[in-house]
Amino acid sequence: MAKKTEQVIIYTDGGSRGNPGPAAAGFVITDNSANTLAARALFLGETTNNVAEYTAVVNALTAAKELDAGQVKLFADSELLVRQINGQYKVKSRNLKSLYKQSMQLLCFFDSWQVTHISRDKNTAADQLVNLAIDKKAAINKTPKRGKKPVKVTSQSQIKKPVRIGALISGGGRTLLNILEVIKAGQLNAEVVLAISSSSTVAGVERAKNAGLDVKIIRKKDFPDIDEFSRQIDEQLVAAKVDLVIQAGWLCLWKIPARYESRVMNIHPALLPSFGGKGMWGHHVHEAVLKQGCKVSGCTVHFCTNEYDKGPIIVQCCCPVEDDDTPDTLAARVFEQECIAYPQAIKLFSEGKLCVEDGRVRTK
Repeated sequence: MAKKTEQVIIYTDGGSRGNPGPAAAGFVITDNSANTLAARALFLGETTNNVAEYTAVVNALTAAKELDAGQVKLFADSELLVRQINGQYKVKSRNLKSLYKQSMQLLCFFDSWQVTHISRDKNTAADQLVNLAIDKKAAINKTPKRGKKPVKVTSQSQIKKPVRIGALISGGGRTLLNILEVIKAGQLNAEVVLAISSSSTVAGVERAKNAGLDVKIIRKKDFPDIDEFSRQIDEQLVAAKVDLVIQAGWLCLWKIPARYESRVMNIHPALLPSFGGKGMWGHHVHEAVLKQGCKVSGCTVHFCTNEYDKGPIIVQCCCPVEDDDTPDTLAARVFEQECIAYPQAIKLFSEGKLCVEDGRVRTK
C-alpha cells in the first residue's frame, strides 16, 4: 500500500541557553515542493543542547510518521548528532542513549531515510522556532491551516500535573534508572516520588537514594502473611499520593487493592503470554526462549493483576534471537527494547490514552 506522503524534508534544531539552561526543540517539515506540512517547537524547561537536538529529531520523526511519509531526508546543524545517527560516533552520554534509541526506532519505520549535517545559516526556520519557544517558554505551532492534519505533540509545559510514580524494585534498579533518565530528558511528564524495595541489600536501593528518591524497605519475610505485606505497600503508596505504580524488576507477588486497578504496570522480558508465570524472571526467561529455539523475543509492558504475568498487555517490543546467543547476550538485546517500551507505556498513561475493555488495553 502506497504511503500518503511519498517523501518529506525535515529541518530540526535544538538549543539551550546555558547548557544546561532554558531549552527548546523545533522542526519544520516540507514536501518536495517546499510546502510546509508541519512547523513546531516545544519548550523543554532546563536541559542541555544535545538533549534538545535529539528531542527535536524524535518529535520531527514522530510527526513524519503521522504524515505517513515513505522517505525522509532530515537535516540538522548538530554534527555530533548526525555522526551518531549515521554510526560514525558512539553515544556515550546516559542522558542521550534513550533519545538515540527512540530516534533509530522511528527511522526504521520509513522505507528509506537520510540524515545530513548542514550549517546553522541553512537552518534558520527551525532555529527561529526554537528561539521563539524559549522566549515565550511555551510550545509554538506555525503549521499552516491549509496543511496536513496537525500532529498532537504534548510538551511538559502543556500538562499542569506530572504523573506521580511509585516504583517497586527487587534488584539492581536499572529499569528505574532508565525511567529517571527519560523523565530528566523531558520525554515523560512524570516524577518518581517513591521507591519501595523488597530487599535492603540490593544495588537498586543505593542507586535510588543516589538519585534523590525517597526509598522504603518492605521485606515480605517481615510480615506474617501476604495480606499484611500488601497492606504496608498500599499504605506507603497512598501516603505518597502515587498515581501510577511501576514494577521495575519487582519479584514479589502482592495483592493489588481495588484503588490501584489498571494503575500498576510491570515489564516482562519476553513476549507474553509466552514464557510468563511463576519462576519466569531474569535469565530463567532467556534460557527458556533459547531452549525453545525462538527466532524472536522482546518485552511486554502490561497492567498487573493478582496473577503472575496475566494482566492486559499495553506495549510490546521485539528483537531478533541470534543463533549464537547466550542468555547474557539475549538479555542485553531485550533490555534495549525495555528501555523503549516502558517509557512508551507510561507516556500513554500520562496522556490518558489507555482504556481497559474486556481484558484488553485499547489506545484512545
